[in-house]
Amino acid sequence: MTPPAVKVTPVSGFPELLPTERFVELHFLDTVREVFELHGFTPVETRAVEPVERLRGQGGDADKETYGIHRLAARADERGGSDGELGLHFDLTVPFARYVLENAARLSFPFRRYQIQKVWRGERPQEGRFREFTQADIDVVDIGELAPHVEAEMPLVIAEAFRRLPVGEFRIQVNDRRIPEGFYLGIGLTDVAGTLRIVDKLAKIGPDKVAAQLVEAGATDEQAAQALALAAIRTDDVSFVEQVRALGISHPTLDAGLESLAAVIDTGARRAPGTLVADLSVARGLDYYTGTVYETQLVGSEDWGSVCSGGRYDSLASDGRTTYPGVGISIGLTRLVHLLVTKRGLTASRSTPAAVLVAVVDEESRERSGAVAAALRARGVPCEVAPSAAKFGKQIRYADRRGIPYVWFPGAGDGGGDQVKDIRSGEQLDADATTWECPADDLRPAVVTRAG
Repeated sequence: MTPPAVKVTPVSGFPELLPTERFVELHFLDTVREVFELHGFTPVETRAVEPVERLRGQGGDADKETYGIHRLAARADERGGSDGELGLHFDLTVPFARYVLENAARLSFPFRRYQIQKVWRGERPQEGRFREFTQADIDVVDIGELAPHVEAEMPLVIAEAFRRLPVGEFRIQVNDRRIPEGFYLGIGLTDVAGTLRIVDKLAKIGPDKVAAQLVEAGATDEQAAQALALAAIRTDDVSFVEQVRALGISHPTLDAGLESLAAVIDTGARRAPGTLVADLSVARGLDYYTGTVYETQLVGSEDWGSVCSGGRYDSLASDGRTTYPGVGISIGLTRLVHLLVTKRGLTASRSTPAAVLVAVVDEESRERSGAVAAALRARGVPCEVAPSAAKFGKQIRYADRRGIPYVWFPGAGDGGGDQVKDIRSGEQLDADATTWECPADDLRPAVVTRAG
């Protein structure tokens, strides 16, 4: 009896890439990893799950965003067991902080780590927003105190990675959470975290709705206007300090934030001119940020929102006796690649890693074709053997459909030697698999922009 057909339906928010798209993503992953390692960051990987209680209380909508996890066969009263209720991590910073606490005795501080891993977030899927995606993070943590220069280093590492990638012009927007915190306290707004979360919506809902939500949360019209005046300040140099001072608000926390942000922007102006911008509207919704915060936008595609963000946290990793302050920044790699592929036409030059298709004259000589392929692979040339001994024209079309630039013909040369054909130019030359050099530009799929 034939089993009933099973209807295949997509699950929204869980992207699956076509081969050319995956090559683009791998190029980004390889480039980012290389830059992270050039700056001395060491790789770690953490488990996919954390106790739900640890994931809660981090600001934003942690309860809404966290996927709970349990065995399907478990009874309701068994779920969680001795480990408590578990959830999939929604970022990499919270599990990394736990990792530091558990392994502090075996780590050398300051500890510089990078982590490239999947995360899961239960938000509404939409353009560039997914439930499952890959993040690429760097963090530096230390014991007790964290050197302030590290806060300037984070965006400079990202700037170096982005300059190597086909992302176009970009801006890294920087703020210091102590600036709005001190300012809000100075104007009499005591619910700093709640105010920050509302102001963090500015780019999404606009100033009028932000002002209305601030008033609804207890601010006066004047306080809401003052909060928006602060958020409107944006400079590519340290002149933001004078603009804040001109608002006439004074508070020690505000002073500390201005001094710290000025140092970050000054460093950026010297080492990566035009890349860092002081933007006092940047708040970041997670409560664990305590100092510098970052968001990154691609110029001309600001409506995409931030593709890389992060900040400083002082108390996230603490066991009650020792505190490990840290600062980190994270590239939303899946989001970035998806937007560049769908909006800017980024793709790979071919859908297979093979640079050479070794033709098969007939099935009796397949062994010879296999030997040619083995010799090429031994010298680092990716190749595949034709799936069938079809006419050579058909084998060439097979290569062309996959973007394979070269077809190898065993025994086609004078005296029974081999020949290789560049199917783009039509040039066909004698070749030996033990010495032939594949041009470097053809050796691996390249990231290109689709025509049209």
